Amino acid sequence: MSICATFNFNSLTTQSGKKRLFTSNFINEFPYTFPSGILSEPFKFSKERSKFRTVLATQTVETPKVSFRSKKPKDINVLVVGSTGYIGNFVVKELISRGFNVIAVARERSGIRGKNSKEETLGLLNGANVCFSDATTLESLEKSVGNLGVSIDVVVSCLASRSGGVKDSWKIDYEATRNSLIAGMKFGAAHFVLLSAICVQKPLLEFQRAKLKFEAELIEEAKRDKGFTYSIVRPTAFFKSLAGQVELVKDGKPYVMFGDGKLCACKPISELDLASFIADCVLSEDKINQILPIGGPGAALTPLEQGEMLFKLLGKEPYFIKVPIQIMDFAIGVLDFLVKIFPSLEDAAEFGKIGRYYAAESMLVWDHDTGEYDAERTPSYGKDTLEEFFKRVLEEGMAGQELGEQTIF
Repeated sequence: MSICATFNFNSLTTQSGKKRLFTSNFINEFPYTFPSGILSEPFKFSKERSKFRTVLATQTVETPKVSFRSKKPKDINVLVVGSTGYIGNFVVKELISRGFNVIAVARERSGIRGKNSKEETLGLLNGANVCFSDATTLESLEKSVGNLGVSIDVVVSCLASRSGGVKDSWKIDYEATRNSLIAGMKFGAAHFVLLSAICVQKPLLEFQRAKLKFEAELIEEAKRDKGFTYSIVRPTAFFKSLAGQVELVKDGKPYVMFGDGKLCACKPISELDLASFIADCVLSEDKINQILPIGGPGAALTPLEQGEMLFKLLGKEPYFIKVPIQIMDFAIGVLDFLVKIFPSLEDAAEFGKIGRYYAAESMLVWDHDTGEYDAERTPSYGKDTLEEFFKRVLEEGMAGQELGEQTIF
């Protein structure tokens, strides 16, 4: 059952253009052919995907699109899906601080492994109008949004698979995200802001393929409907994804890296800076119909440089363990073989590939002409630095930065 509730009594613009107060009573596969090289093998879950309906090309938009960019933020209704996720929660807060009317879609049990109750979720999303629904079910999401009795101007999707598993990736990164597009457009959304990932440039993993498939459909929809626009945000590594060894090193353990520690690099970005950039995409016309790679301030950092920074902050001599990347290749090969005998190990094999990917591939713009990652072409944004983040974690611990089911990343 889908229920819409509100934590505060913000007014929203109805479909008729009038103001309405929120109260607690509110309750076939898309045809697309990937460019050569995008998919290294046929997608294995055609049975699940065949359940999806071709909706975008045939549905009737119930609310006529009007230009929302001329409105004041207080008159713009922004639907945020993935609102309780690591980045989504900061996006909700940033949009609220800028004066937008935010409708935050959340599950009745949200957070890591559903640890948050409805009351805790309402507190987490304080200032937004919270709509409890299930984005993985189109009918549920459409009913929930329809029950709001308001038009939607913009959809911001911060949905992401929590585990990176094969089925979960297609269920969240593709299906749920696509449902958000369909439901948003049905009620008037003229702009869609997608939180994607910079690593989709070299798609070797299922979650990357799922994200790319949706990106392609989003772009095609904007070509079909000239009144509809998008902004695709592809960030580099988040701060918390680089913090897994901070407390271990603080306790005297070595810093573990693969190869010589120079196999990859990134321009990490903080959750606050990324949320600010995503919020910019709601109204900034220079970000319309653009794929937007984005990193944090400063130079790109390798794992070796990140480790050296950490030891310097602790005033300790560097103590590294360098693991040959070939060990991961061997483990992946074994898991791929076992999957043929035990299909239930499919996700375990995928997790191994995810770990291998992040150990060797840079989170920077990929130059297809040179076949190399390019730090100079990776835009920088914001002011928060990884060094400042490490300092804070060393002093305050990892509270609020838990990786949960994404520890493998």
